[in-house]
Amino acid sequence: MSCLLEQTFREHGGRIIAALAAAFRDLDLAEEAFAEACVRAQGAWTQAPPRDPAAWLYTVARRTALDSLRRRTTAQTHRPDEPLPAPTPEDLMMAAEAPIPDERLRLIFICCHPAVAPEARAALTLRTVCGMAPAEIARAFLIPEPTLAQRLVRARRKIADAGVPFEVPAREAWPERMDAVLSTLEIAYAQAHADAALAGPHAAFAREMLRLAALLAELAPDDAEVQALAATIHLAEARRPARLDADGALRPLTEQDVRDWNGQLLDAGESFLGRSAALAQQQRRPPGARALQAAIHAAHADRRRTGVTPWSGILGLYDQLLTHRADTVIQVNRAVALAEVEGPAAALMALDGAAAPDWLPWQAARADLLARLGRRVEAVAACDSALALEPAPAERRFLEARRSRLVGGGDAG
Repeated sequence: MSCLLEQTFREHGGRIIAALAAAFRDLDLAEEAFAEACVRAQGAWTQAPPRDPAAWLYTVARRTALDSLRRRTTAQTHRPDEPLPAPTPEDLMMAAEAPIPDERLRLIFICCHPAVAPEARAALTLRTVCGMAPAEIARAFLIPEPTLAQRLVRARRKIADAGVPFEVPAREAWPERMDAVLSTLEIAYAQAHADAALAGPHAAFAREMLRLAALLAELAPDDAEVQALAATIHLAEARRPARLDADGALRPLTEQDVRDWNGQLLDAGESFLGRSAALAQQQRRPPGARALQAAIHAAHADRRRTGVTPWSGILGLYDQLLTHRADTVIQVNRAVALAEVEGPAAALMALDGAAAPDWLPWQAARADLLARLGRRVEAVAACDSALALEPAPAERRFLEARRSRLVGGGDAG
């Protein structure tokens, strides 16, 4: 695959498939047509690279899908109501940018249909709409890849068998889908957040999920958890300018200069969180899982005013969050906070109780705690295990620098 095609595939593939699926009411057809367009691009672009590669792929895939429908014996059942007109030059320029973002949000709701098993809704959406590979999704859910693959197959079959309509449901049907929709945005954003330098294939998710979270908060102004997720993403993304050091290595949150944080995003995040809290109070409901997560981010953000991180309060929030989500991600993050309150020994015990050796943050946290306890040999081994999990460039530089300090006998912190 050429560099241009590979870049276009990474940045626009999910959005193009989303638009095709919404137009033709068929997920499999959308993916097959997009794959065929990519094959044709390999030959055509060698001779004359298009001015707008994403629009080229979308247009060729659309025509391929139409040709495929005409060859099917059931073409009349699946064909869109009216054939799409031949695109004008202006259409080609706008095709990948103007209609597709709305189509992506539509398809998120479609894939989160209640006919699909709850554990498969977000996974199917991440695969179809966001273009994440099955291995990436499996890592995000901390489950074996074959298990994830089985869920995807069953979900696709269920959508086809149930004749799920490719349209955004009425507002009264949103609540039964909203948790899966929010999980999709949350996990997609996490892929970009895990890459401090935005050097990987999912870098575009940072801006895209920020936008979609804000849009969803506008569409669902009375949903406290929707507001909370918008708060979390805005507060987390506000730290982006401070996340790299001069060498391009990850700079941990506790070492970031708060003056580099994006004040506009911080203010927006705190506004969303305030709205979430007000809604919970009005509805006489305790804070939900996403509200607690947002509150943790807000507590970290408060360091820009006080100069200190309220670790005891953050630990208390994690303890509350565990009553909603007792998963590995929360346990590892809680262990990091516990180290600041009760010390690295207690934190290491808690971390080992949430063993996840194939998950990079677990290995990185363990390396840090072992180093703080003076157990350098074990800390180096944990760094090696983390590096073997193929971190993004900034995270790799950070881990390599930590390992070098440990081996050289310098500061272990």
